[in-house]
Amino acid sequence: MAKKLMEEVRDALRVKGYALGTERQYMTWIRRYVRFHLPAHPRDVREEGVKRYLTYLAVECNVSPATQNQCLAALLFLYRLLGIDLGDVTAICARKDKRVPAVLTEDEVMRLLEQLDGVYRIMAQIMYGGGLRLMECLRLRVKDLDMQNLTITLIDTKGNSDRVTCLPASAVPALTLHLAKVKAIHTEDLANGLGEVEMPHALGKKYPRAAWEWGWQYVFPAAVLSKDPRSGRIGRHHIFETSIQRAIKTAARKAGIAKLCGPHTLRHCFATHLLKQGTNIRQIQELLGHKKLETTMIYTHIEGASEVKSPLDRQLRTPFIRRALVES
Repeated sequence: MAKKLMEEVRDALRVKGYALGTERQYMTWIRRYVRFHLPAHPRDVREEGVKRYLTYLAVECNVSPATQNQCLAALLFLYRLLGIDLGDVTAICARKDKRVPAVLTEDEVMRLLEQLDGVYRIMAQIMYGGGLRLMECLRLRVKDLDMQNLTITLIDTKGNSDRVTCLPASAVPALTLHLAKVKAIHTEDLANGLGEVEMPHALGKKYPRAAWEWGWQYVFPAAVLSKDPRSGRIGRHHIFETSIQRAIKTAARKAGIAKLCGPHTLRHCFATHLLKQGTNIRQIQELLGHKKLETTMIYTHIEGASEVKSPLDRQLRTPFIRRALVES
């Protein structure tokens, strides 16, 4: 019973076009949920079963609100698949934490980039220079880069939308040299009867030879061939995300940066530094691909706090107070 249910969930996730990472997370949560209520079927426990499991996660497992909501999203998908309406789930949702993103200064960003080498430096330059998310950078295809107009076209990004952002001119020389190396690797793969790359959705059937064309190859391919977990195809996937995450964390430590720093931090820096330069917030919203302006507005709070003069600094301008503090 459980095996058949999980196969139905997997097929539904793939029909909906969910990312492989999301598919794995949802499958894991649903599998744990089913085991938690055995021998009862999810149809039998319904809303009370969801509440009981989320309470277990919060009280016994002490998971974060974000983890609880991720689990809830997976369970809502399961019950929609089963044709069961759970009703109003607002009472089940955990309260979301309101966190201010970590942002580096311009000097810290430059120090960070200096500690990176090779392909990781190019990736960091593109993420900071264009405000890309990590997976948007990893999934870049050669055809998405316009070296002459200095633009990057991002296809089917978060929220199933496309957008165009800027390609930093300072990264073009190193990127051009990098692409020459990637093309040499691709040519060698073709000579060995390989060179096929993963195609989005059903484009592989619509354009049967496109998977071997240069324009569809990943800008940042992996160093080794791998097997696609879905199709079983042997090919060259993009660089694994944990490698660039480790590289940036190591570079931050070497640069003496104490702030929490990862690939997504560079996207926050892109937005904050553009605001500091006086760029219109609507334009920043388009470059970041935010659907709501409120999401972009968080960066105005960061920039606004840095412009406020502390009352202590204003008081220290008074000679009497400054002398009293020195004497104490």
